[in-house]
Amino acid sequence: MPENTARTRLCRDCDGFPTVAITTGQRTPDGSRRTITAICRACDGTGMVLRRPAVAREVAA
Repeated sequence: MPENTARTRLCRDCDGFPTVAITTGQRTPDGSRRTITAICRACDGTGMVLRRPAVAREVAA
């Protein structure tokens, strides 16, 4: 296993499942269920979040 594998940060809101199909309770004319697609707003459908860059803080004397 390579040593340089980067760990991905999964989105906390969707836990890596950014797109889901939700049934509306209605049926289409052929009898299948009508669904809508919902995309995670926190990660914009990628399932991962970027790491925040380190911010230097001033130390109060």
